Amino acid sequence: QFDLVGIPPAPRGVPRVEVTFDIDANGICHVTAKDKATCRKQGIVVAASGGLSKEQIEQMLRDAAQHAKADRVKRELVEARNNAETQLTTAERQLGEWKYVSDAEKENVKTHVAELRKAMENPNVAKDDLAAATDKLQKAVMECGRTEYQQAAAANSGCK
Repeated sequence: QFDLVGIPPAPRGVPRVEVTFDIDANGICHVTAKDKATCRKQGIVVAASGGLSKEQIEQMLRDAAQHAKADRVKRELVEARNNAETQLTTAERQLGEWKYVSDAEKENVKTHVAELRKAMENPNVAKDDLAAATDKLQKAVMECGRTEYQQAAAANSGCK
């Protein structure tokens, strides 16, 4: 287990951590992680406790090839869930910040937030369904953002 401790609390996606992997000629892996904001650094060395036979390596490669499609599908679903969570966080934050967006437009965004949350609660949701709900929310948020920008520009047109 490898923990990078001492990172101050921050909203999702804000912390920037640089991770470096270095494998030397003996197969020893040196892993370091550095938080860009605090410059805190942690490291770990992973050394093999025993070698694998050629047959074991070949079996592992066959297993990896066998499971590649399932792994890809799972990765795509995880990426869709992460994207959905990011869109939800953004939408909920912006709902509280908009000054010029109408109540009807805000309600539309809230409806899309609720639909996306419902989709995310379903453990068997299809990636495409999740992506479609995420896209609907993103489009509604972008439309409100456009309205907010235009109305703010009109309200401040007299500034120099």
